[in-house]
Amino acid sequence: MFDLRYHVASLAAVFVALVIGIFVGVGLSGRGFVNDAERKNFQARIDELQADRDSAQAAAKSAARRGNALDAFADTTYTSLVRRRLTGTKVGVVFVGSVDQGLAGEIRRTVSDAGGRIVRMRALRVPLDPEAVDKALRGDADTRDLASADRRSRLGTTIAREFVAGGQTPVLDRLSSVLVEEQLGLSKAPLDAVVVARPARPQQGETEDFLSGLYSGLASASVPSVGVEDSTAQPSAVPPFRAGGLATVDAIDTAVGQVALVFLLEGARPGSYGLAPDAVDGVLPAAPASAPGE
Repeated sequence: MFDLRYHVASLAAVFVALVIGIFVGVGLSGRGFVNDAERKNFQARIDELQADRDSAQAAAKSAARRGNALDAFADTTYTSLVRRRLTGTKVGVVFVGSVDQGLAGEIRRTVSDAGGRIVRMRALRVPLDPEAVDKALRGDADTRDLASADRRSRLGTTIAREFVAGGQTPVLDRLSSVLVEEQLGLSKAPLDAVVVARPARPQQGETEDFLSGLYSGLASASVPSVGVEDSTAQPSAVPPFRAGGLATVDAIDTAVGQVALVFLLEGARPGSYGLAPDAVDGVLPAAPASAPGE
């Protein structure tokens, strides 16, 4: 329905904008309210802002050129940089949420290019179903003490340790039907390294507590554990990964991110690496001294 008050208000807004435009134009032209000294100050400020803009544009172009050069360098040297660095390394992969096939492919290819092997993968269903989790845990005397809302962090830590150590995994076994959405690999061998990815959205409450325990449990294991994401991830999983103590790599869909992942899985200094603002430790960690077998 036509609203006369809205129409009048719209016309008034247009009129005010026109008046302001006229005043500004008159002032800057020197025929109105702004004297010569003020006009010079305005012009100096405009010139300064234009110079700042030109400088920012030049810096952006320079950064883009450097970034393109780095990408080209990483692409052309990728194979020689990662070759045999993970020979014989047994890697486990944990997905928080459903498996992202694109991300899984990047992880698998990177590990394989470096000579490593993914021996098991688990995709964890989130958010947790607290009732189902507690019912499963209470069904066995060995896992009963992990049931209850205030023990979710401890539960996450226990599962992380079982996943890395292999062998007998009573807690993971008890929760398989309610927690594990997908799994590959039946190997019970101890892992040499772990990759974590979080396709799921950020979690809250008991699930957040569980994931904090999971990340810290992996980070405290005696093997390299790295949280990864691709360059399109929104929101980023790097902050919670880092809060849990994991090393991190963003842009795993680029050669730079893949090289960083290999170096970290080989034992480079943990930190947050990649191309995004959260990569506070730089683009790449320093390469370990030598590749295995060389």
